[in-house]
Amino acid sequence: MQRKSVRELLPGIAMLTALAAGVTGLTGCTGGSGAGTTNDDKPGGTVAAPAQPGKYRSLPAPCKAVDGKQLKAMLPAADSLPPAERDQLYAGVAAASYDGDRRVGCRWTAQSAEDTRLLSVGFERVVSYDRATASDDDKARQVFVRQLTDAKLPFPGPAPAPTGSPTGSPAGSPAGNPAPTPTPTPPAANPAPSGSPAGSPASPAGPTPGASPTELGSRVLAGLGNEAFLDDKLSAAGATAAQARTVRIVFRTSNVIVTVEYSVQPSLPGAVPPSTETQDRARQLAVSLAERLNE
Repeated sequence: MQRKSVRELLPGIAMLTALAAGVTGLTGCTGGSGAGTTNDDKPGGTVAAPAQPGKYRSLPAPCKAVDGKQLKAMLPAADSLPPAERDQLYAGVAAASYDGDRRVGCRWTAQSAEDTRLLSVGFERVVSYDRATASDDDKARQVFVRQLTDAKLPFPGPAPAPTGSPTGSPAGSPAGNPAPTPTPTPPAANPAPSGSPAGSPASPAGPTPGASPTELGSRVLAGLGNEAFLDDKLSAAGATAAQARTVRIVFRTSNVIVTVEYSVQPSLPGAVPPSTETQDRARQLAVSLAERLNE
């Protein structure tokens, strides 16, 4: 066999060299990361995951959210009311809403010879349009805080420190903090007769006749949803119109804010709806609505 000359081998060597260079160029174009990986080498390139949406995606039917027994207790109908009108009273009237997934409400009105009572409930589902900066719950809390501020109520703070130990028990006080000195009791305006036994009260226990009923007032509530407050307003007294009391309770649970408003206006001038009873009924309804949302 004759050896091939160097001149005959040169074209083949040149072609192999060109092919090798092409493969090397293709290898240089591929990055070191795996297929589909889009790492950003820039500092701070990692983007935080957006906040999860709120717990609630829809709202209950407002006119059916209140238990029938509670409605009848809060809104007693006149005995003379025909059955059809009674059913219409307790059916309620839905509030106008352009988005039933965001805001709904219902109201009821009952009139009797004793008084006129109004009840309304409202549900608002708060949504954050930029969950990269604030969650739905964060936005709902902002709405709640605005309402709390409008009611001129203080933000809830830490629980008050416990009072000092009883008089005569300094050992129960913390070290370095002596027991508080008891405040002297002022003498009674009407002292007991000299013939009264020592230590007997000047008057029997119990409320003084003609004393004003207890006013509980507006305040922040605990144990209702994530946060709550109660706003109690009494209308001004008039010569011919009775004072109306309106109790409004607002509470937040996750991204939903619930409002309960209960108003009682007696028919007789000079009558004042009791603060305790009106607030208790409104609060019981608020608690049942919170439980309904968590079902």
